[in-house]
Amino acid sequence: MTKIRLLVGLGNPGPEHEATRHNAGFWWIDAVAARLRVTLMPERGYHGLVARFNRPHGAGGEPLWLLEPMTFMNLSGKSVAALARFYKIAPGEILVAHDELDLQPGQAKLKRGGSAAGHNGLKDIHAQLGTLDFWRLRLGIGHPGVKAEVVNYVLRKPSPEHREAIAQAIDRSLESLDSVLAGDMERAMMKVHASKPARPKPPRPPAPPGTDGEPADTEPVP
Repeated sequence: MTKIRLLVGLGNPGPEHEATRHNAGFWWIDAVAARLRVTLMPERGYHGLVARFNRPHGAGGEPLWLLEPMTFMNLSGKSVAALARFYKIAPGEILVAHDELDLQPGQAKLKRGGSAAGHNGLKDIHAQLGTLDFWRLRLGIGHPGVKAEVVNYVLRKPSPEHREAIAQAIDRSLESLDSVLAGDMERAMMKVHASKPARPKPPRPPAPPGTDGEPADTEPVP
């Protein structure tokens, strides 16, 4: 069994980035920290916010580290590598949660390895660790449809409907947390992939004239 010793969420620091799509990884780590009842605190040596969770002895008794790099996205590997090297955590013992353009909001996928696919955070982790052989929780944010719009898209806030869908995907992914803590990544993958996003509610039809409190066929009051 794989023992995950480090959970990482990718994002950008600062209130101006807090609610943007690129910070989906931070949202996930915040949710995990709340579930485990630990508090992320600044750690200069690891260039990020860090929390330690002491596993029950039945789950190995070894500490689990939570990390949100505060280096900005394109230097995420600096933070991840600093903590991983100090505690001698192998790449295969790391799970990185990040925003994923190739999945729709509400979808989540768990995998090990694979391409960075242009994601600057993953590319820097690759550069610092020398491998992409770590676990990834891909949180769907959708795609703008045009490659040239990707940078602006990930740095903007999602619509309320998409934000809710991402939040629901994070909640469902936490159902696999016990399996992750136990080192049963196969079971964790089955749980993540078996949970289906809720179907979006159909749009409400427009109200007929005169039924919304306004008289029909009248000009709006300036």
